Amino acid sequence: MKKSYKIDVDCANCANKMEAAARKTEGVKSATVNFMMLKMIVEFVEGHDPKAVMQEVRKNCKRVEDDCEVYI
Repeated sequence: MKKSYKIDVDCANCANKMEAAARKTEGVKSATVNFMMLKMIVEFVEGHDPKAVMQEVRKNCKRVEDDCEVYI
């Protein structure tokens, strides 16, 4: 399942860091951040709860870029 989330990030480099952090999160099959559209598209591994996975994605993104936001 793929879902799109609104994000708030200041620069393209920060968006790349968020994308990398999201991809490393357990339960994420793939993740793409579009800086221009301020969106993150996440594809989840079958059998994982998207809400729980996105909480972890948010935490991981905050670790690499503390002033970013992922709106779940």
